Amino acid sequence: MARAQTPTAGAPLLTMIDTQAIIAHFYTPGTPLWDVLFIHSEQVAQLARELCRGLVARGMPVDEEFVVEAAMLHDIGIVRVDAPGIHCHGDKPYVCHGVEGRAMLEELGLYRHALVCERHTGSGITAEEIIVRQMPLPARDMLPLSLEEKVVCYADKFFSKTHLGEPAKPIARVREQLVRYGVDSLARFDALTALLCPQN
Repeated sequence: MARAQTPTAGAPLLTMIDTQAIIAHFYTPGTPLWDVLFIHSEQVAQLARELCRGLVARGMPVDEEFVVEAAMLHDIGIVRVDAPGIHCHGDKPYVCHGVEGRAMLEELGLYRHALVCERHTGSGITAEEIIVRQMPLPARDMLPLSLEEKVVCYADKFFSKTHLGEPAKPIARVREQLVRYGVDSLARFDALTALLCPQN
């Protein structure tokens, strides 16, 4: 389930994961919830791939294939939360989907992907914010640290799970949504924009 090794003639073994099989381990294909997760994740993965190629063009090495895998799996924890509007009928608050996703992927030995799950919510969440807002989360920093984590976190902000298939939101709309969570959240997003999309 975790990683499969595929031999390539004359080259070292390449590692990759089957993200669709991993999703199918927790979700039923063809259901509305599967569609929500899969369509949203594919949109995030497409933008994340574009961001990676922009980084490489600017001389910033990034693990593009890992980013695409992580983008496909970043929201896998939504199956455990209570969000009927997107067909989620679990028992946890929505804000918990990141930590739940981390736990699910760690069960499969996907520790690096698991961290992306936990660190993608909003523009990241600090331990202080969790404590001050009394969020139902472990009191630890959940901020994207690696370049790959930052790419997925950023790309995720542009696509809604309630309006599937719509084009990416304008950056001004993303900023409007994030400022509701405080100026620190917005500042983190603006820093990601400066890093990943300096033309904006």
